[in-house]
Amino acid sequence: MYTRWLFFLSILVALMCFPLQWYPMALRLQLGQWLGADEYRAPPMAKIAADTTTELPCPEDLLNWRDAQTIAGVDVRHSPGCIVDNPNAVAAFVRGTNNVSQQILMASGLTPDAVEKGRDLDGDGDPDEIHIRLEVVELNGGSPESDLPTTQYAIAPGISPGFWVFAPKMFGMATENFESSKARSMLRLPSPAIRVEQGDIVKITLENSHYMPHTIHFHGVDHPFVDEDGEGNDGVPVTSEKPVLPGSSRTYNMQPRQSGTMFYHCHVQPHVHIMMGLQGLFVVEENRPNNWLQTLNVGAGHVRVPSVAVTEKFDREYDLQYLDIDIDLNNRIQKSNDPRLITRDMHRRYDITDAKSDFFTLNGRSFPYTFRESLVVTKPDEHIKLRIVNGGSTGIALHTHGHKVTATHYDGVEAKPAARITRDVVWIASAQRVDLDLETTNDGLHSYGSGIWLLHDHQEKGVTNDGIGPGGNVSAIVYENYLQENGWPKTQGMDFNKFFTAAYYRKEVPVWGDLLNGKFSDVEFDLWMLIRLLGLGLSLGVMVALVINGINKRRP
Repeated sequence: MYTRWLFFLSILVALMCFPLQWYPMALRLQLGQWLGADEYRAPPMAKIAADTTTELPCPEDLLNWRDAQTIAGVDVRHSPGCIVDNPNAVAAFVRGTNNVSQQILMASGLTPDAVEKGRDLDGDGDPDEIHIRLEVVELNGGSPESDLPTTQYAIAPGISPGFWVFAPKMFGMATENFESSKARSMLRLPSPAIRVEQGDIVKITLENSHYMPHTIHFHGVDHPFVDEDGEGNDGVPVTSEKPVLPGSSRTYNMQPRQSGTMFYHCHVQPHVHIMMGLQGLFVVEENRPNNWLQTLNVGAGHVRVPSVAVTEKFDREYDLQYLDIDIDLNNRIQKSNDPRLITRDMHRRYDITDAKSDFFTLNGRSFPYTFRESLVVTKPDEHIKLRIVNGGSTGIALHTHGHKVTATHYDGVEAKPAARITRDVVWIASAQRVDLDLETTNDGLHSYGSGIWLLHDHQEKGVTNDGIGPGGNVSAIVYENYLQENGWPKTQGMDFNKFFTAAYYRKEVPVWGDLLNGKFSDVEFDLWMLIRLLGLGLSLGVMVALVINGINKRRP
C-alpha cells in the first residue's frame, strides 16, 4: 500500500513540475479551456553584462609615422590608416640599407645588409643589383619560462595563434623591450611583400634563424632551376635541393624578365609551413627610368613609395594578402618549445585532410584590427591598384560594397581588354593572384559615391572570428571625407568598443546587448525553473525505482 501511494505521489509531483511550455500546443489549448489560462509569469531578468576591458580602437601616432615626409631623399607618402609602417624603414627599403645614414638605419631597426642595392647596370638612374636577406621568426610560440606565448602577436583582441614568418634582417631584440613580450612592429604576419624590377639581378638569401628546416620557392617568378654553380634554385627539397637547416643560409638567384604580381613561400612540408605564415607577395615591376622601388612592404597594405609604372596609371596602390587559419595546426607550437616534439606534432600527427578554418585574416589581422591597418582609402575620381593574393586553403569570394572593380591581371599575366570583366564579386582561388582596378568615378557603376563601403569575403564564415561576427577579413573602402584625422572611419552604425574586447570573441558578450535597453542581453539564472526540473527528475527517478522494485518482487 505504501509503495502504491508513493508511486501516485511521484506522478502528481512530475505533473506539477513538468514545464507547461513542453506540452504540445493542442494539449496546452485544451488545458486552458478546462482549467483556465495560466497566469502570467514574467521572463527572467536581463543579465547585466560583466565589465570588459576595451582597447583603444585607434592608438595615437606618437612618432608621426603617418605623416608624409622626405627621408634620405625618398618622398614617403602620407599613410591614412591608424597604424602604419615605420617611414625610416620604408626609406631604407627604397635606397638600400647599405646606402642610408647610421641614424636612419638605427631608427629603422634594420641591419646594414638587410636590403643591399648596388650598381646601375643599364644607366637609367636606378640600381639593378638587389640583395635581400630574410630570416624566419616564430610568433606566439611556446616559452620555457611562462605559460603565455612569447614574441606575442595578436590578430584580433585576445586572439594570438602561433605563426612562422619571413622577416627582414634586423638587429636587437625580437620584442619591443626587456619588459614586454610583444613582438616588434616589423615582426608580423604576413611575410613582407617583395618588389623588384624587370631585368634586375636579384639575390635573396634565406638566413635560417629558426629551429626547423626551410626553403623559399618563388611561385610564378621567372628564375632558373639551378644557379650558376649548379645548386638547386627552385626551393623544392623533393626535386631541387636540400632544405636550409637551422643556422645555415642559401642564396637564390634570379633575373625576372616578366612583370606581374607573384607569390613566394616555403616549400618544406608545404601543407604545414605555408599555412603557418611562411608566404608573401612578390611583385616584379615594369622597367622604367629612375625607378627606385620600395623593395619590402612589411605587413603588406598601403604602398607608400609606389613604382614609376604604377604612378603613371594609378593614384594609390595597396597590397592585400588573405590567409585562413586552422587553430589545431597553428597552436601546436604553443604546447612545447622542444623542436623534436613540435616536429612530430606538426609533420606526423597533424592531418590537414581533417583541417577546418577558424580564423580569416587580411594582411595578418582580423576584424576589428583590419580597420586599423588595412582600409583602402580613396577620394572621388581616383584609380586604385589592388594587388591581391589568396594565401589560404580555400577560395575567396571578394565583394566590394558600393563599387565594381575590374580584374586586369591574373597570376601576373595581363588580361586582354576584351577579356576584362567589371564586377562586385571576384573569385580568387588558393595561391592565385589578381590585380584589380578600383575606379572611384561616381557613375553608378564603378562607384556609388563617397562613404564607408565594406570589402570582404562573401563566404559568410570568412567574416567571423571562430564563428563570432563581425570578424575575419572584413575591411572597407573609405573615402577621405569619411575618415577622421587619426585615421579611424566616421562610422554611423554600431558602437565599435565591444569589438575591441577579448570577451566579445570569447563569446561572453551579447551581440546586441547594448540595444533597446538590454532587451537582447543574456538572462539571469532562472532558479524556479531549476527547482521544477529537479523535482521532475527526482519524481521520475522514484517512479522508475518503484517499477523496477515491483518487477523484481514478482520474479519467482
